[in-house]
Amino acid sequence: MKTPNIRFFSPGENTVIVKESVKAKSAASGYISTSGKIVLPVSTLRKLGINAASASFMIGSPARQKTIKSIFLVPASEKDGAFSFQKSAGGGYAIPLAAILKKGGVDFESAKVPFLVTEFDYSQGITGYELRLQEVRPKPAYTGKPRGRKPKQALAEAS
Repeated sequence: MKTPNIRFFSPGENTVIVKESVKAKSAASGYISTSGKIVLPVSTLRKLGINAASASFMIGSPARQKTIKSIFLVPASEKDGAFSFQKSAGGGYAIPLAAILKKGGVDFESAKVPFLVTEFDYSQGITGYELRLQEVRPKPAYTGKPRGRKPKQALAEAS
């Protein structure tokens, strides 16, 4: 009989390494409105350290993807190819991107599309922001017992 290959363990491998816990920052978030605007609330802008009045961004999505699942915001110094924030009626700031989102397959017209914002290093000390789109699940239909008084028509038929 052939001897099987066996990997033997050492007593040192039987110890559990405990990592120090890092306090998680509360997640920065926003949403895409039903009119196709990327909306960032003031609280999210404060967490990220963005001055919406003077900030401008280059906006992109991952290459070779037909549908947009995340959007990248990279700070831009020039105003030519950059998008800037507009004051939103809801108390935050928005960037209108309806045509780009529609071409990217994002269904923002039926419901708000929420997203989470994470930071990433773009290049040479430039910090970019990734907006990862979340799935929108429709609210399930109410299937419970109807409450309240019966309509007058139903009362007349019951008598």
